[in-house]
Amino acid sequence: MRHTSATTHPGRALRRATPVRGRQAALIALRNEKMARSAHAYVRGNTVRFYEWIESLERHTLPEGPPIWICGDCHVGNLGPIANARGHVEIQIRDLDQTVVGNPVHDLIRLGLSLATAARGSDLSGVIVAAMIEQMMDGYERAFDSHACVDAAASIDNPESIRLVMREAWKRSWKKLARERIENTRPTIPFGKTFWPLSKEERRAVTQLFADEAVAGLATSLRSRDEGASVEVLDAAYWVKGCSSLGRLRVAELLDIGHESSRGNDLCLMDVKEAIQAAAPRYPSVKMPRDNAARVVEGAHHLAPFLGDRMRASRFLDRSVFLRELLPQDVKMEINQLTRDEAAKVARFLARVVGNAHASQMDASTRESWRGELRRNRSKVLDAPSWLWASIVELVSRHERGYLEHCRRYAMDSATR
Repeated sequence: MRHTSATTHPGRALRRATPVRGRQAALIALRNEKMARSAHAYVRGNTVRFYEWIESLERHTLPEGPPIWICGDCHVGNLGPIANARGHVEIQIRDLDQTVVGNPVHDLIRLGLSLATAARGSDLSGVIVAAMIEQMMDGYERAFDSHACVDAAASIDNPESIRLVMREAWKRSWKKLARERIENTRPTIPFGKTFWPLSKEERRAVTQLFADEAVAGLATSLRSRDEGASVEVLDAAYWVKGCSSLGRLRVAELLDIGHESSRGNDLCLMDVKEAIQAAAPRYPSVKMPRDNAARVVEGAHHLAPFLGDRMRASRFLDRSVFLRELLPQDVKMEINQLTRDEAAKVARFLARVVGNAHASQMDASTRESWRGELRRNRSKVLDAPSWLWASIVELVSRHERGYLEHCRRYAMDSATR
């Protein structure tokens, strides 16, 4: 394979790009700004606070589910359309940074918290929130029916908002991906508020990364590319993306796959992201990869196979990183406004997606046992476990308080700058 280094293009605009020296401080400020936009954004960006609360609970407050791979950060924004190498698209879990072999209850509670804060942000009443939690449990439990894993995806009744996202995903092309991600269909990545310059050391590391045959093979594994095709790094930049992950190393790499005569005909946008230790607690005495990137890739294979098959673990400047090629059909699902009619349907659908990911890792007897545990501890006024409702109520209160304190600190910090 032929590998060339990423080059700096003198003609590229440096509009609003942050130099390497000031990068970390700028990323922290941006993360604070994003988390101040809404209580739901604060919940999405504060996984650590969630698990601090989990750790503060007395033992046996929550049921101990079977040890399986869990998302670990199961909020609404981490579910969405994902394409596989053959172009088929399904709604799956799309962010596995926090994945561990742990308690599936944690995914349920975090999803319920995310849905509740999204509903409150949409000015929906507490009555609607309660109905959403009931429907969430119904959708999740249905994944554990004895026949559920035979054709799990086909059995999901998509709400209208989900159908719109899926239609948009199917229509997307490389040119649309380029316009949205890099604002340019030419083989460069323009600097701006989304992409910032790399240091000389980071640019050298980009070249070294794709000198690894296993990593370069990821770029040739999709869309019927020739296994022996050349992989040329056309450009690379620091990628300002995400919220809770802002501050971690993240690099976008624009590759050209193929022969010299077909240069520019098969472009590939690769996402390289630093993997760090998960905040989500794992079950003791379970086997997991010790390397954080390998852990993320392994979890993805179990929870979101469409994504897991498109990922690799590697090293970048002595940091553990995982890579994936971005496909046009990979769409982040933002549900900023929930309507009264759609709220319960969305909750049921998304919980079913999570349930399918969990159930696929269990045998029939484990699924039945877990389903039975979920049906215990229900009151006469709410068709959901009492521990789930109590957890969501407590967490909404804590996160609302934390959000207001965050906004106060952020406003004060902004005033002093």
